[in-house]
Amino acid sequence: MNVKRYFSLLSLFCVFICCSQEKETAKKTASKDKSILLADPTIFYENGVYYLYGTTTGDFPNGEGFQVYTSSDLKKWNGPSGAQNGLALKKGDAFGTKGFWAPQIFKFNGKYQIIYTADENIAIASSDSPIGPFKSDSKAPMFNLGKQIDPFVFVDEDGKKYLYHVRLTNGNRIFVAELKEDLSGIKEETLKECISGVLPWVNTQNVSWPVTEGPTVLKHNGLYYMIYSANDFRNPDYAVGYATAKSPYGPWKKAAESSIISRKDVGINGVGHGDVFYDKDGKMKYVLHTHLSNSGVSPRKAGIIDIDFEGNKIKANAKSFVLLQE
Repeated sequence: MNVKRYFSLLSLFCVFICCSQEKETAKKTASKDKSILLADPTIFYENGVYYLYGTTTGDFPNGEGFQVYTSSDLKKWNGPSGAQNGLALKKGDAFGTKGFWAPQIFKFNGKYQIIYTADENIAIASSDSPIGPFKSDSKAPMFNLGKQIDPFVFVDEDGKKYLYHVRLTNGNRIFVAELKEDLSGIKEETLKECISGVLPWVNTQNVSWPVTEGPTVLKHNGLYYMIYSANDFRNPDYAVGYATAKSPYGPWKKAAESSIISRKDVGINGVGHGDVFYDKDGKMKYVLHTHLSNSGVSPRKAGIIDIDFEGNKIKANAKSFVLLQE
């Protein structure tokens, strides 16, 4: 064997060893990644326990519905912890055959309520526990006015309840309507459009169907704030912004600084569609989802970032961003 051939074989052997080590390292890294695979997440807090719900985006052996995870510190999550094989709501117990998306949890008349999307309609179910089982005898959507998704219930200081949601009409557009007192539907005469995709940051791909979705509404110092997401969720530029109004119906003025949470802030693509919650110390946070990685969209991962009011603006602390782990 000549010296040149010897060194060639030696180089090939080294390359083989390095590649094998890289593959083994990648396997170990993947096995250690216990990120919670939920999109459109929301967190409900009660009696020292955080309950995490969302649109399931990973493997789902338990049928369709909504999983729930629990935590006492927002760091270590247990689950799925739902009453029915990990599910808080199971297909067949309430309206819907497919497309169980974007839940919100709140209490009404002593029961826990889950309002959600299924079959591109909005429905509601109730339970005696945050982990379910959530059920509804109706098996029907709340109202029939075309396709609508992403419900969010806001209760104002005067007790009036409003349903913010997305209607699929020449784009994903955010609407509001006052809810009937018993939550059985909306007062259709109050239906009004709030937000559509007209600013540059909400349509970075210049598509004919602009997307604004995932509304969360809250009130601070007499001003209404709507936090929402924009761009198609598959777009790396999916991001979070907000608008303000002096009335639950608007008119809504979009923040001049465009998005407040984006891939430029947290370093991962597709950040958005979440919900505001307050931790046990009263600190304001926003739970959201991200793409699986900067090279793949699904399954999406859940994460949390600190947000707060600065005067009449909402600011996010990019350094606080963390992905949620089992």
